[in-house]
Amino acid sequence: MFSHITPQRPSSALIKACRTNNIQLSTCSKRYLTMAVGMALSCFTLQGYAANSTQTHGNESYEELPVEAIAFEYENNNSPENVSKRVVNPNAAAQSDKVISKEFVAEQAKLFYECTQVQTSAARLACFDKVAEQGKTPSYVTTKQPVDLAKTLQSTLAGNPQVVLVEENTTISAKGNTVATGAANSASADGESLDTVGLTQREAEVLENVGVTQTDIEKFTPLSLSYDLDKNSERGTWTVRPYRPTYLMPLFYTFDPNLGPSTPSQEKEPFTSNDVRNTELKFQLSLKTKVMEDLFDTSADLWFGYTQESHWQVYNEDNSRPFRATDYQPEIFLTQPVTADLPFGGRLRMLGVGAIHHSNGQDDPLSRSWNRAYLMAGAEWGKLSVIPRLWARVNNESSSSEDNPDIEDYMGYGDIKFLYDLPEQQSLSGTLRYNPATHKGAAQIDYIYPLTKNVNGFVQLFQGYGESIIDYNHENTSIGFGIVLNDWKGF
Repeated sequence: MFSHITPQRPSSALIKACRTNNIQLSTCSKRYLTMAVGMALSCFTLQGYAANSTQTHGNESYEELPVEAIAFEYENNNSPENVSKRVVNPNAAAQSDKVISKEFVAEQAKLFYECTQVQTSAARLACFDKVAEQGKTPSYVTTKQPVDLAKTLQSTLAGNPQVVLVEENTTISAKGNTVATGAANSASADGESLDTVGLTQREAEVLENVGVTQTDIEKFTPLSLSYDLDKNSERGTWTVRPYRPTYLMPLFYTFDPNLGPSTPSQEKEPFTSNDVRNTELKFQLSLKTKVMEDLFDTSADLWFGYTQESHWQVYNEDNSRPFRATDYQPEIFLTQPVTADLPFGGRLRMLGVGAIHHSNGQDDPLSRSWNRAYLMAGAEWGKLSVIPRLWARVNNESSSSEDNPDIEDYMGYGDIKFLYDLPEQQSLSGTLRYNPATHKGAAQIDYIYPLTKNVNGFVQLFQGYGESIIDYNHENTSIGFGIVLNDWKGF
């Protein structure tokens, strides 16, 4: 279906031909290394471009604030009247042609400085936005109206099927209570619409004084930012954006390498422990772009995504450092912002549908591929974001020509992706799969921690089946160490 240009392991025929003609294998296979280096460089070039063009709503945004200037303003404007003045609404000043007073500027600077004390990323960014809000939003950055699932179901069951959107002049609190937008500040001060779970007393005080509501915070959660659930991104359509985690792990160790890849419909391809070594380099490139937005008058968006994962035997000098496996996963999917209450204080925020192709671009007997159509949802419980998917295989081949007819026995009928934000810009994420009929599945856990302003450390642990599609029916345990540039931890 797709033309894969990344070379894999040199074929046995090629190796024999090189040795027969007394040609050095490294010379004969140098094209594989050249293309591999080119791909790795392209991966980080694209990633650097996307990261540099990202708007300032990233986790490192607060570090760019002129703290020295803020402190100067604060020290020279700490009169009692300024200290007592907390809630600032600069909309009127922004709409006026008059010069903004020094007192107003000093108050803004002081509140910006207080926002830096909030460690939770989404809450801190919401605090910055509330202080800096000028009431002038670009026309292409429209606010989303999610579908109210409860009212939509009630209307349908009552014999009047229709899609009911959340009204623009209301906000939904963390517990599902509807409050008027005009009363947002007072509601926040009373603790009605600001979920303080996970916040320190000082952080909650700062957010309430500034007038930040739970709805303001939710605009900057990983789910909202990844899929434009609350507002369309300033970057618009057809621009490169992060998707799944994009990383480079120079050290990836597999405890039980697959030395005999096989399927019920393919012959076994034997390898020695020298052909497939335990230690290799692994990297993943994952991008997405919004193709169309605000479809069907319900804020639905159409996306295209592409994920490529490669295992490179870079330490295997005896076999000219080949690529052991490369997985290609192009997909197209539709997302719809929704709102509904879930047990234990959670909220359903997104529904979606998509189709994905997954293959390794190899020739028989190492060829593996399958197509799936899936349904997905997105939910949040505070700092925990979850995306469950259910899929069904779409067969386009006869049973006799399928590369891997039993792949669902090992890969299951769905997965659950999760992301939990930890303090100090750390996060814990992963993917879980399980087939209750065969009792087979897999668990992958990713831990991200900051190293510098632009680089995050990355640790990955995998156990189960299907670490790559060539190993879909092989169980192993692997651990890897590497880096993720900027904030490309993705979902």
